[in-house]
Amino acid sequence: MVCVEGAYLMFASVEQAGEATASFPILTMLVLMPLLGAILVSLLNKKHGEWVKLAALVSSITTGAMSVWMLVKFPTGAAGFEFVSKHAWISEWGISWHLGVDGISLFMVVLTGVLFPLVIVGIDPHHDHKSYLAWMLLLEAGVMGSFLSLDLFLFFVFFEIVLVPMYFLIGGWGYEKRVYAATKFFLYTMAGSAFMLVGIVATAFLARRDTGVLTFDLVEIAEKANFATGTGRWLFVAFMIAFAVKVPLFPLHTWLPDAHTQAPTGGSVILAGVLLKMGTYGMLRFGVYLFPQAAIWAKPVLLTLAVIGILYGAIAATMQKDLKRLVAYSSVAHLGFIVLGTFAMTTQAITGGVMQMVNHGVSTGALFLLVGMIYERRHTRQISELGGIQAVAPIFAGFFMIVMLSSIGLPGLNGFVGEFLVLIGSFETARWWVVVATVGVILAALYLLWAYQRVFHGEPNDDNKSFPEITLREGLLLSVFVAAIVFAGVYPKPMLDRIEPSVKALIEHVEASK
Repeated sequence: MVCVEGAYLMFASVEQAGEATASFPILTMLVLMPLLGAILVSLLNKKHGEWVKLAALVSSITTGAMSVWMLVKFPTGAAGFEFVSKHAWISEWGISWHLGVDGISLFMVVLTGVLFPLVIVGIDPHHDHKSYLAWMLLLEAGVMGSFLSLDLFLFFVFFEIVLVPMYFLIGGWGYEKRVYAATKFFLYTMAGSAFMLVGIVATAFLARRDTGVLTFDLVEIAEKANFATGTGRWLFVAFMIAFAVKVPLFPLHTWLPDAHTQAPTGGSVILAGVLLKMGTYGMLRFGVYLFPQAAIWAKPVLLTLAVIGILYGAIAATMQKDLKRLVAYSSVAHLGFIVLGTFAMTTQAITGGVMQMVNHGVSTGALFLLVGMIYERRHTRQISELGGIQAVAPIFAGFFMIVMLSSIGLPGLNGFVGEFLVLIGSFETARWWVVVATVGVILAALYLLWAYQRVFHGEPNDDNKSFPEITLREGLLLSVFVAAIVFAGVYPKPMLDRIEPSVKALIEHVEASK
C-alpha cells in the first residue's frame, strides 16, 4: 500500500521543482521500475513463462541501466545530495517522499541495480519462476528505496519491505532447513526494527523543538536538531540495535549463517551483496549523521564489537565443514572491518569502509554464486566430499581462485583497497583495535586458502572426475564480477573521487558537533 501511494505520488507531483532536483525523476524511477515489474510479473499467467521472464528481465535491466546512467552523470567532487526528489506525502505528520544520493550511497545503488539482473539472468530457481521473480523484483525496489531515502519514515517503510520478499525467497526456494532459517531471519530483523521505529518517532517529535515543525526529514533534523546528551544516546542506541542486527554485528549475528546456508543461490548473492550493507550504510547515514555526539560516545564499544566479530567470524569460518557456511561466516568477519572503519571516524577509514561495502558485495556475492554452481554439479557442499576439481575443471577453478584472492585482500584486486584504507585510516584513532583486527587478515588467508586447497587440489575422487567445466553462460556471468574485481583493485580512483567528498562532509559535521 505504501509503495503504491509512493508510485501515485511520483506521477502526481513529478513536475515539482526543488533545489538540486533532476529534471527527470531518476531516483523515483529506480524505486518504481522494479516495483512495477513485480506487479506485472504477478499479473501474468504462469503458462506464459517466457513473458514472465522477459518482464522481469526488462524491469531489472532497465533499472540497472538507469543506475549506471546516474553514476555517469554524478558530478565528481560533489559532497551533497544529487538528483534529489522531494514531495509532500503526509503533510500533517511532516512525512515526505524525499530521495537523494551522495557519494556514500552512490555505489550501493549502482551495485543493487547491476546485481539483480545478473542474478535473474544467471540463476535458475528451478520451480515457480513467476513467484520467485516477483519477490526478487519487490526486494530490489525495497533495497533501492532504503539506500535512497532521506526521510526517516520512508526509510523505515523500505527497510521493512525488504524483510517480506527475503523471507519468502528463503522459505520457498531454500534447502532442507529453509523454514527455520527464514523464520529466524525474520524474527531477528523485525525485533531490531521495532527499536528503530520507536527511535524514529521519538527523534521526529523531540526534534520539533529545534526545527519548529514536525518533520521526519533526515537532513533537516541532522542539521537543526540539538538533542540533550542523554536523549541523543538513547536514540542512537535504538537505531543501532536495528542496524547491528542487519549487519550483523557480534553477538547479534547468529541468524546469518543459517540464512545464508539455507537460502537459494540467488538469495545468498543478494543477501551478501546488498542486504547486509543496509546495516553498515544505516550506521553511517542514520547513526553517525543524526547523532554524532552519541556516535563518539559509543565508539569504544562498537570498535570492540567490530574487532570481536572480525576474529570470531574468521575462527568460525576456519572450522566449517560446509563450504557455503564457511563463506557465510567470512561475511561476519569482513563486515566487522566496515564497522571498524565507520567508527574510527577518519576520512580514510570511512572512505575505505564505504568502498569495502561495495567490494564485499561483489566478491562475496561471486563466492556464493560459485558455491551454488558447485552444489548444482555435485549436490553437496561438504568440503570433505569435494577435491581435485582443478584437475577436471581448471577454468572453473581459475574463476574461484580470483574471487577467493579478492576476498582475502590480495593487492591488485578490489578487496585490498578498501581493507587497506580501513586499517591505515583507523590506526590514527583506534590503534590497538587495528592491531588486533590485523590478525583477522591473516586468518582470512588461512581459511580461504585452506578451503581452496581441499576443494580444488589433489586427485579427484570418482564422483568428482565427472565435474563439469564452466559453461559459456556461467563464464560470461562470472566475467562481470571478475572485471569489477580487477578494475576496482587496479584503478580505484573513480570510486574514491566520488566517495571521499561526502565522507569529508560527514566528518566535518561530526567535528562541528563536538
